[in-house]
Amino acid sequence: MSGESPLVAFTVDVEPDCPPYLTGFRGIEHGMPRLLDLLADERVPATFFTTGEVASRFPEVVARIVRDGHELASHGMTHRAFTTLEIGEARHEIEESATILRRSASVTSFRAPYLQFPPTYLPLLEQAGFTLDSSQAKYKAAYYRERATTSLARVPASVTSSVLRLPRVVRGAYLAALSNPVVLFVHPWEFVDLRKEQLRIDCRFRTGEAALDCVRTVLRGYKARGARFARMAELST
Repeated sequence: MSGESPLVAFTVDVEPDCPPYLTGFRGIEHGMPRLLDLLADERVPATFFTTGEVASRFPEVVARIVRDGHELASHGMTHRAFTTLEIGEARHEIEESATILRRSASVTSFRAPYLQFPPTYLPLLEQAGFTLDSSQAKYKAAYYRERATTSLARVPASVTSSVLRLPRVVRGAYLAALSNPVVLFVHPWEFVDLRKEQLRIDCRFRTGEAALDCVRTVLRGYKARGARFARMAELST
């Protein structure tokens, strides 16, 4: 990064446990409080892309996100992939989630589940009052093919969440190569021990306490490099 101080957005996809492999909300019930405590201890602001379903089931979690000074953002309503939805269904997912979340805070940032969002649906976000979309990923080929025109600020995720759980030497090489703004993301279920679940290896390795330790190390590493931590809404201007 040529000596440039990192600009880092730490984000959280607040959703059911490791979809589509698991059902339930252990991550919200057990992983989220631990993550929120860590962020409070480290004094790092974050953006929480939250499904309307989670917000309806766990209003106390949303209340703490807002109370702790984090940005509340939308992750759709039910965590269904937008690539499988007709336009009417997509509009409902966006608008219903926005209605629920905006009872608690101003919500202007959006991220689609699985980081997959048809560019033809971008006007739905504009019409629903969003100003930023983070549904792309620099590690996916689609990011480099898409050339959609939109009034939205489009800020992609920099690296997949499991990279943060890699051994320090490997992880450090990945993170050192990222350019500003660095958009990291995790899921609450990563902070529950899923090592014995029947999941892909990248979804279960070093979950639980080890994942928390990794995130703490990553955040402190960026601080040591003079990083500025931003909420996603701050990147829309």
